[in-house]
Amino acid sequence: MPETLPSPTDKLTARIDGHIGWLVLDNPTRRNALTLAMWRAVPELVAALDAHPDVRVIVVRGAGDGPFASGADISEFETVRATAEGARAYEAANAEAFAGLSRAAKPTVAMIRSFCLGGGLGLAIATDLRIAGDSAEFGIPAGRLGVGYPPDAMVQVVAALGPMRAKELFFTARRIKAPEALQAGLLTRVVADDTLEAEVRQLAESIAANAPLTLRAAKAAINASAGLDDRVPAALRALADACFDSADYAEGRIAFLEKRAPQFRGA
Repeated sequence: MPETLPSPTDKLTARIDGHIGWLVLDNPTRRNALTLAMWRAVPELVAALDAHPDVRVIVVRGAGDGPFASGADISEFETVRATAEGARAYEAANAEAFAGLSRAAKPTVAMIRSFCLGGGLGLAIATDLRIAGDSAEFGIPAGRLGVGYPPDAMVQVVAALGPMRAKELFFTARRIKAPEALQAGLLTRVVADDTLEAEVRQLAESIAANAPLTLRAAKAAINASAGLDDRVPAALRALADACFDSADYAEGRIAFLEKRAPQFRGA
């Protein structure tokens, strides 16, 4: 049976179904726009999913058939972002949410339907893989809102798009459709809306079937190569070495010789 984890807000839920952890944005009246409470809950819930022994991959999505996220909940700005001090605190919560997701040791996937804008796009970019339905629409409207993005909020955007594409999205504040986002390197894959959830679940299950320690080491090494992980080389080498000392390494060899699917335990 799926397990639901405690959450500090009813607008963000975390549940576990088999080896898949689901982080679900659930603010339908605001098109899944993220409130300050949701931003603050993201690192806590991602950390809980990342630490859960059954979870091998984390999927971030909007609830039901709703959008991924239409951005930050602008209706809060007159209160939580009314001053420079409040704006800085709000941006810090944003940055901590992005960092909390990008720091997850386990693979992360964004399942994107309809709107994926502003802070919602930032959250999606903090994941490792992004699968979008053909209705998906992307944009960063900061230039039309007078919102400033600090450097630490730009790192993932530039890594995903490159400096020139990132500048274009910020400078023009225009929206792009899924095919253009795929061409720009923002997405892993675009699929039909009516098959999106099934395709994402199949991808997540295929990831979960592989050796968890190998995926952890690979993710850390790739992120370090891309400038997204500042761990020293010795720490990255230790993650790779742990694979060779694991029971999963023996299981992988034996399963290969016996011509069967391996049964990895993450140890």
